[in-house]
Amino acid sequence: MSKFIWFLLVLLVIIGGIIYYNKVLHPKNATTNTSATKNAPVFVSVFVALPQTLDNNISASGTLLAFDEVELHSEVSGKITSLNINEGANVKKGDLLLKLFDADLQAQLKKLNAQSETANKNEQRLKQLLSIKGIGEMEYDNALTLQKTLQADIENIQAQISKTEIRAPFNGIIGLRTISNGAYLTPSTTIATLQNVSTLKLDFSVPEKYGSVIRKGDILNFMVDGNSEKYKAITYAIEPKIDAETRTIKARALVQNSSNKLMVGAFANVDVDFKKMENVLMIPTQCILPDARFKKVAVVKNGKAEFKKVETGVRNESMIQIINGLEIGDTIVTTGLLYVKPNSVLKIKETR
Repeated sequence: MSKFIWFLLVLLVIIGGIIYYNKVLHPKNATTNTSATKNAPVFVSVFVALPQTLDNNISASGTLLAFDEVELHSEVSGKITSLNINEGANVKKGDLLLKLFDADLQAQLKKLNAQSETANKNEQRLKQLLSIKGIGEMEYDNALTLQKTLQADIENIQAQISKTEIRAPFNGIIGLRTISNGAYLTPSTTIATLQNVSTLKLDFSVPEKYGSVIRKGDILNFMVDGNSEKYKAITYAIEPKIDAETRTIKARALVQNSSNKLMVGAFANVDVDFKKMENVLMIPTQCILPDARFKKVAVVKNGKAEFKKVETGVRNESMIQIINGLEIGDTIVTTGLLYVKPNSVLKIKETR
């Protein structure tokens, strides 16, 4: 047991001697090692910011819509007496699609036409008598009023008769009908749909930062699922406000669909090709260091790291535009950013 105690005492003396040597006799050794670690250079890759021509292309999601689309409803209730709806058929504007029972209205119209004919003849006779002072003006005025009243009644009946007819409001294709001949129809009943698909609308959205570059007349290329063919569209309308929830701008393009290959409601992958931007400062996307209130990048200045605030613009798959904060020729750190601190000594191992 005594040998073990002597061993512990000797070990403690040795450890104490080492500590005394490092802390008292040579205290600069520890400081030198710590300082050397702090001043050790960080090996980084860099990118030199130079003006470039930016092919300003982005991808967006869109939906194909019919240029004109309507659900067919009747304005009045009644029994269907004639149904000329062929599902999937092309119709022209003005074609009669459906007719409701109107025999009672036609009878009223005949009665009014007969009364109007008599009133017209009476008005003509009284007009001649008035010209030779055979009657007073009041008697003629009453006859003229009756004539005009009957004419107004005729126009009212004709308007009611027109409501018993449903005609195509534009050229298009009839969808699936929901009623049959002889059924009793009400205004709430959807008869069928009518769509103009020879020309389609393509609705798509782009991020708000592209609001200054998207223009009417921009040509788009797009594809739809299940079809490898590329189609073209021309932007013709842009929403004048930004969607507050998605921070995007909605736009609409025109698509010619004379071959009817494209279907309404299809999802479209849209390639928006904006005009090329000249003399643009672009840097790799990974250089951007997000902060709570701004973005920054690490720049090499006299062999040391300096952080700069930047404003960014459009981006593509790997590069991002710098609007403000950098100058032509600035050397930007691209790798090793986790170890780079302000005034860190930098060693460049690769330059792009």
